[in-house]
Amino acid sequence: MVSITERAAGFEAVLVDLAGHVATITLNRPERRNALSYRAYDELEQSFRLAAADPEVRCVIVTGADPAFCSGDDVGEIMAGPKPVSKAPLPGTYQATPAAIAALECDKPVIAAVNGAAVGWGMELALFADVRLASEKAKFGELFVKRGLVCDVGGFYRLPAIVGPAKAAELLFTGEVFDAAEALRIGLVTEVTPHAELLPRAEALAAKIAANPPLAVRHLKAGLAKFSYGDPREIGAWAIEKIRLLMQTHDHREGVTSFLEKREPVFEGR
Repeated sequence: MVSITERAAGFEAVLVDLAGHVATITLNRPERRNALSYRAYDELEQSFRLAAADPEVRCVIVTGADPAFCSGDDVGEIMAGPKPVSKAPLPGTYQATPAAIAALECDKPVIAAVNGAAVGWGMELALFADVRLASEKAKFGELFVKRGLVCDVGGFYRLPAIVGPAKAAELLFTGEVFDAAEALRIGLVTEVTPHAELLPRAEALAAKIAANPPLAVRHLKAGLAKFSYGDPREIGAWAIEKIRLLMQTHDHREGVTSFLEKREPVFEGR
């Protein structure tokens, strides 16, 4: 059987490693603080699907190459650059972000080892995990409102269930960036570790999970998803429809331009 590492050998923006029964997925664009390009989104989706399909994998760790976990979309490519040529979907035919669904539908437990900034879609990625551990250097923030957008499926699907609806609303409405200590206080992460100890701690936890009966663990994960959250495909499709709508607004263009020009934005509600 071809291993997950062999199948992912051609990846560049994402690295995949298998040790024992634990697959580690590492975003590998450190020079861009692991910002997500179109290629990175595609390879991240494939990585989670490979992990789900490989019988040797019993637990997954997702992390980023230092100094960041994931700084969200690569603004220059995703928001300011030319868009891939595609046929505009008809109303009601939007689909959730494929990488988000691949992460959420991975039937193996997923641990996010958040080693630095996890903002924008980077925070979404952390939310897709079943357990989040943070380095003392970690930062979190649902920055979408600062770009004149709504969050993706994680902010609607997972965040209110994890930190409560009121705190989720505060984080989404303000786009506030907060540190690891605050993430621990509000229950977003279960543990904060010294930076050098983060990955070993995640690996130890993953090995502990992987040593348990894999079928029972998978059913436990399925039960948690069924009874704790909603339908990620429906929520994700709604979010993408609103994101596409908002990407046509002046405020979105101002949010992107001000970020690239390193100045404060002036939003006009249009």
